[in-house]
Amino acid sequence: MSTLDPRQRASALQLHGVLAHWAECADQPWLDPLLGWEETERARRSLERRLRCAHIGRFKPLADFDWAWPEQCDQRAIAELMSLDFLASATNAILIGSSGLGKTMIAQNIAHQAVLQGHTVLFATAGQLLGELASLDSDSTLRYRLRRYAAPDLLVIDEVGYLSYSNRHADLLFELINRRHEK
Repeated sequence: MSTLDPRQRASALQLHGVLAHWAECADQPWLDPLLGWEETERARRSLERRLRCAHIGRFKPLADFDWAWPEQCDQRAIAELMSLDFLASATNAILIGSSGLGKTMIAQNIAHQAVLQGHTVLFATAGQLLGELASLDSDSTLRYRLRRYAAPDLLVIDEVGYLSYSNRHADLLFELINRRHEK
C-alpha cells in the first residue's frame, strides 16, 4: 500500500481525467480500489516488460544450486552479489572459473534478482554482442547500438573468455565498458 495520499497517487499515475474532476472523485468509495488496481497493473506490466527486454532466458534457480559441487563456489560472495549492492556502488562483478561450474546460471539469477528489484537488465553473450556491434556498417548505427548496450542498470556479458576475438572486437568491448564506466 502506498504512503502517498490519493491525489498524489493519481498524479503519480498521471490519471489526468481523475485529477481534472478531483472534487467529484475524491470522496468516492471506488477511488482507492481504482488507484490500487492501476498501481498493481502497472507494476505487473513493468515487471513483464523488464523481464522480456532482459533476455535472461530459462535458468535454474539459485535455490536448486548444489553448493557441494563445485567446491570452488563461494556461497557468501554469491549471496553478496544477489544483494545487488554492487549496482548502487557502480562496481563491476566478474565470475571466473572453468567451464561447467555454473557461472552462467549464477549470472542469470543475479540478473533476474535485479529485474525483480526494479532495475533494467540486458543479458547477452560476448559473441552475440560483439558480433552484432562489429557487423554494423554506419557509425550512427554503431553509436545507437552502443547506447542500447550502455543503457541498462545491469549489463551481463556471458562467455567473455569462451572465444578469441579480433582487435576490432576488443576495441568495441573496451568502448562499451568505457561508456558504462562514464555512467
